[in-house]
Amino acid sequence: MITKIAITDDHVLVLNGIEAMLKDTPEVTVVGTYETAQQTLEHIQEDGPDVLLLDINLPDIDGIELCKTLLKQHPDLKILALTNFEEISFVKKMLGYGASGYLLKNTQKAELIEALKTVLDGGQYLQKKIEKKLMRHALGQRKTNDFMPNLTRREQEVLEAISEELTTQEISEKLFISVKTVETHRMNLMSKLGARNSVGLIKTALKKGLIT
Repeated sequence: MITKIAITDDHVLVLNGIEAMLKDTPEVTVVGTYETAQQTLEHIQEDGPDVLLLDINLPDIDGIELCKTLLKQHPDLKILALTNFEEISFVKKMLGYGASGYLLKNTQKAELIEALKTVLDGGQYLQKKIEKKLMRHALGQRKTNDFMPNLTRREQEVLEAISEELTTQEISEKLFISVKTVETHRMNLMSKLGARNSVGLIKTALKKGLIT
C-alpha cells in the first residue's frame, strides 16, 4: 500500500529536497506541498494525505496552532513535526495537540521512512535527540526557575519592542529585519523564557529583569 504524504514548509528548497529524497521510494508518494498554513488548510482535504510533515515556523500561523486546527478537522491525519526547533516546550506542545512524532530537519531518509511506518501503525516516533531531551526533562534534569536565559542582542531588541506593544510589522521596520525573522526571534524568546504567548513572555521578562 502506498503512503500519501504532504509537506508544509515555507522554504521551497526544503519542499523540493524532501520530494527529491523520497522520489525513489515506491511505497511513498508526495500528494501535496504547501508554503503556508493557509494553503495547507485550503488543500489538505482535496489532496488527502495519510501523513503531513509539518514545520513549526510558518509565515502566517505557527505550526503548533496549525497542528491543533488540522487534527480537529481531520482526526485521522498523522502529523509529523519536521523542524529545526528542538526546544522541549515546542515538542511538548506539538505532542499535546496530537502530533504523532517529532523530527529535526537533519534526519536521514531511512529515519524518515521509519517514522512514517511507525506513525501509520499507530505509534509515536521521536528522533533520538528529542527523546533523550524529553527523558532528561521528565527526570527533573532541567534548569531551575531562577535560571537567567542567555539572549542574543537581536532577541533582546525584539523583546524590548514587544514590550512596547509594537506589532510584528512595526518591529520588522524598526529593526530592519524581515517579518519572518521577527517571528523566529519571538518563538525563540518564548522557548527560552518558557512562555506560551506574548503576555506570558513580558511577565516572565519583567520578573527576571530582562526589561523594565
